[in-house]
Amino acid sequence: MINIGSINVDHVYRVPYFVKPGETLPSKSYQRVLGGKGANQSVALARAGEAVKHIGVIGDDHTWIIDELKSSKVDTSSIEVGSFATGHALIQVDDNAENCILLFAGANHELNMDSLSEKLSGIEKGGWVLFQNEMPHLNQMISLAKEMGARIAVNPAPFDDRAKLIDYALVDLLIVNDLEAEELAKTKGHGDLEKLADLCPVVIITRGTKGAICYFGNETIEVPAFKVEAVDTTGAGDTFVGYVLSSIAHNLPLKEAMQRASAASALAVTKAGASVAIPTSAEVNQFLNTMSDL
Repeated sequence: MINIGSINVDHVYRVPYFVKPGETLPSKSYQRVLGGKGANQSVALARAGEAVKHIGVIGDDHTWIIDELKSSKVDTSSIEVGSFATGHALIQVDDNAENCILLFAGANHELNMDSLSEKLSGIEKGGWVLFQNEMPHLNQMISLAKEMGARIAVNPAPFDDRAKLIDYALVDLLIVNDLEAEELAKTKGHGDLEKLADLCPVVIITRGTKGAICYFGNETIEVPAFKVEAVDTTGAGDTFVGYVLSSIAHNLPLKEAMQRASAASALAVTKAGASVAIPTSAEVNQFLNTMSDL
């Protein structure tokens, strides 16, 4: 599996509440950790048991990221070192475990289309390529991967006007959260969420504590969320994406794939940080076994 995605350094500040305009607010703690939706989702895929190659760009200011990804068994052979500073995010996490994020794209936007064909050359026909919305040339990259016989998974986050322009006819699996789904439905479905099913074969909407819903042809599948004590919700969506895609790639039924992903994201929010909080497959199995015994 290949993930063409962002790689960031997350600067995470624990605060009692989000800082207000003009205010100076002392933080309770600080962490510098690997982040970026792309990197987080590659780590989630790898910890779910998937062999995943990450394609992306970092700056020479944070080359420790390569070792960090390798330690999670992510193939880093297609990660380039560019001339810009590594992308980064300033993240506030408040006492309700909610977050707000300021993002700088940096080296992520140096990804070169000219070298992408070579990096995708090893993709098997029917193999999966994953995209998010933190990279440049999104439609061009999706088209190229599709032409090479790949199946396309897209998590168009963070959602903006560029996400509305994605050619969803080329997408095989679309994963969005409830707010992103509402925005996309306004553009593509006259405000009707169920119309998103017309965009591509499988549409999965994550809804936080309300669980997840999937539109698959004429079928609707719903799974509830697992109840846990949340510490930090930063990487929950990325964890879900990685686990649900890995499960689908291994031909698990959609409902089972969504349940597994929901369990993984529930475990992720019980720890601080994004990539560092993503559970292993063994931890998810143990959690699911515990839940089934209750």
